[in-house]
Amino acid sequence: MSIVYLNGTYMPIEDAHVSPLDRGFLFGDGIYEVIPSYGGKMVGFGPHIDRMIEGLGALEIELNWSHDQWRDLCQELINRNPKSQIGLYLHVTRGADIKRHHPYPKGVSPTVFAMPTDIPPAPIPERDKVDGYKVTTMQDERWKRCNIKSISLLGNVMHYQKGYSQGSGEVLLFNDKNELTECGACNAYIVKNGTMITPILDHQILPGITRLIALGVLQSDGSIAVEERTVTREEVFDADEIWISSSSKELAPVTHIDGQLVGDGKPGPVWEKAAKLYSAGKFNY
Repeated sequence: MSIVYLNGTYMPIEDAHVSPLDRGFLFGDGIYEVIPSYGGKMVGFGPHIDRMIEGLGALEIELNWSHDQWRDLCQELINRNPKSQIGLYLHVTRGADIKRHHPYPKGVSPTVFAMPTDIPPAPIPERDKVDGYKVTTMQDERWKRCNIKSISLLGNVMHYQKGYSQGSGEVLLFNDKNELTECGACNAYIVKNGTMITPILDHQILPGITRLIALGVLQSDGSIAVEERTVTREEVFDADEIWISSSSKELAPVTHIDGQLVGDGKPGPVWEKAAKLYSAGKFNY
């Protein structure tokens, strides 16, 4: 039985309840984060909380928690849910008003919820031990503030489900200019002639923490060239390698796109080198 946190109290998940008038339930009015932890050590705690604070500010949700308050909550969840690896799901909504109406209400206390989630063991960064993902491409039809990690994920869910129903483990999304944005639940990358290339951050793309860590690790090491720039659909299909990343997947290779092989259909050597560097440096952020 999982132990969760809700508005100041730790309890079994079966005992956690929120009001049907909570604006998270009614409007998807909230922000969330998922912080992976392995052996009690969190990955990217500081950047995750920085992003949450920035998202809360963008939505004008007033919750003046410090990093230390969030760290204490996360550590307590780890202590109360002893597993070798768990994701720490943090969820803040604007709270519950006395009626349903669109404008931000005054004098409402945010709802703060946190729970452990199952995540797989840390991926093994070796080419012969990883199968790679199959992805499907489609036009990005989500809203224009994808840089905010909102709990309003219906657009992502619909894209992901369409790919899932076609046997894919992710989707690669392109805007109306046929430029790569991201995935249903991941950031995206290509490799060409040994250089890793990823779309530059803007309103179309969530600033992923795994992306942040990976770029930092690769730029610090210097053995793999890194570019942040526009990536066209043509470049994606001509890429030597394609990767995706998320907190639970870390850096993951793509081996099939729209039923076609990426490269030779196996995880590539640049991915293997980058994944090993990421694995060695991920706890430093």
